[in-house]
Amino acid sequence: MVTAFYSALLGLWMVSLSVLVIKQRKSHLVSLGDGGVDELQKARSAQGNAVEYIPITLILMLLLEYHGGPHWLLHGAGVLFCVGRVAHAKAILSGTFKWRVSGMALTFLVILGLAMGNLVYLPYQQIFTM
Repeated sequence: MVTAFYSALLGLWMVSLSVLVIKQRKSHLVSLGDGGVDELQKARSAQGNAVEYIPITLILMLLLEYHGGPHWLLHGAGVLFCVGRVAHAKAILSGTFKWRVSGMALTFLVILGLAMGNLVYLPYQQIFTM
């Protein structure tokens, strides 16, 4: 399964972002919220953004794969999405606006492409039959 591969990669990415949050919390002795600490705010923002976009993208990928979408399309979406997520998080953590915009653009492009792909490969004959 193609989606399982990208789920594993993105799961590892989410863990790495979570570890950054934990390190910042420990370093600045902040147990809840961000304590007004800039580095912790950035780490939480990068992690939170990943949590917002990764699940829906993996669901769309899985459904497209299930409905027979081509593997080249799934791999293309997976690679672009991973690049976009890494670029976005790295930009948040470093304060680089250009890569943050590029990362979100790739993220939206992939989500829109997967949504359209699902509409193309959706087995319409099964939707309205009992």
